[in-house]
This record gives sequence, structure tokens and C-alpha cells, in this order.
Amino acid sequence: MNTAATDPDGSGFYEILLQGRLDARWAACFEGLTLTTGDGFTLLAGPVTDQAALHGLLHRLRDIGLPLVSVRQVGTDDEPRTPHHTDSTPGA
Repeated sequence: MNTAATDPDGSGFYEILLQGRLDARWAACFEGLTLTTGDGFTLLAGPVTDQAALHGLLHRLRDIGLPLVSVRQVGTDDEPRTPHHTDSTPGA
């Protein structure tokens, strides 16, 4: 995705999907983002101020050690935010 064409500084609403589960206690480390877990995955979603903040967030996630599955900008600060990831866990 070319975010430069839509928002030059990269700010907006992001979804970051990780393989594996982060305990709810990790939510404090990612202030401003919601942490949702499912069967074998963790989804972090929320606003990111700019590309530098996004890179810092990705560095923190790298240090935790869970495999990164995807990073998606799902909206800019001016667009409505609707989650794109759906939990396919049976019974969810």
C-alpha cells in the first residue's frame, strides 16, 4: 500500500495482526491501541500518529517475539474506522 498518496505522514488507524496470543497485561504497553486475542492470534488496532510512531511500535512488537502477520492502514484520521479482521474462531 502506498500511504504517501493518501496521507503523507502515515498517520491514521492501523491494524497489526500477530501470530500467537498476548496476555491482556500487555495492553498497557500499547496505550491507545485495543488488544484483541483469538484462537492463535493477537490484533492490535488503533490510531498511530505518524510513520515514526508506527516504526517504534513495530520495534516493540519485534522485541516481544511474536511473528508479525500483517500491518494494515484501515483509515486516516479523517475517515471512519471499521475493523477489517474477523475472528474465524468457532463459536465466536
